[in-house]
Amino acid sequence: MPSTRAAKDACDLLDADHKAVKKMFKEYEELTGSKARGAAQKKKDLALQICHELTVHAQIEEEIFYPAVREALKDKDKIAEAMVEHQVAKELIAQIQGMGDADEMMDAKVTVLGEYIDHHVKEEKGEIFPKARAARKLDLVAMRGELEARKEELMSEMGMAA
Repeated sequence: MPSTRAAKDACDLLDADHKAVKKMFKEYEELTGSKARGAAQKKKDLALQICHELTVHAQIEEEIFYPAVREALKDKDKIAEAMVEHQVAKELIAQIQGMGDADEMMDAKVTVLGEYIDHHVKEEKGEIFPKARAARKLDLVAMRGELEARKEELMSEMGMAA
């Protein structure tokens, strides 16, 4: 059934990122415990891809989405909380990116990051996105274009396809 909104907005773009990363976390989880040849390298590559995706996602939220939402809404607490969650996620991402191939903590750190991101996504979808969509001062359709352009730029800088 088609959406009642005519055009996709910034929240739709951010939510598509959430779904893509959740799929990668599930893929990683399926590889955990696999004895197949190359599984360890696939996990390491996937973990790094998750980290890159989350880094870009967090950056576009922090540069474009959060400041606009903070300005438009009276409730600043949710944005402040989201920023703190981003900071903690970035610390875990840095730890994962710095790990060697045989690090036994990789699975645990990727699992915790996945759980943390799930919590963060639930709050965005359940609280921040509805308030942003209800705010009259926000043009979320135009913002989607801004987010897409910045995401493409960041992905390109990292040598990744958007």
